[in-house]
Amino acid sequence: MTLYTDSSALIKRYVAEDDSDVADSVLLADPEWVTGRHTFVEVMLAIHRRLGDAECSVASAAFERDWQRTYVVALDDAVCRRAAELGIVTGARSLDALHLAAAERAGGRSLPIVTFDVRLGHAARSLGFGVIGA
Repeated sequence: MTLYTDSSALIKRYVAEDDSDVADSVLLADPEWVTGRHTFVEVMLAIHRRLGDAECSVASAAFERDWQRTYVVALDDAVCRRAAELGIVTGARSLDALHLAAAERAGGRSLPIVTFDVRLGHAARSLGFGVIGA
């Protein structure tokens, strides 16, 4: 099984938060991750905003290693247009709509989405995606 992982799930691997252990367990149970290109920005900014210099360096390096093994969906014109459509239908915020469109591009509704973002989880379920986490 391959998992679509959003930023809320990935961030939990590098920054100690509620449910970090759950996110790690889910993600490490499946070595094949996919996400949208914008996830890099979201995760890297979260690491730099939440951690001190020493922790930030370690967390950034760990994220970079994980990123190298993650299949990344390009946010091309088609994905962005689909994100707009999905955002209109579900009421999802911009970045969440991009996650939905990227997940759809990567595997369609058969691809489970790992998220700890309740709003994204609700939008994904309304479209027929399986959701792990939220």
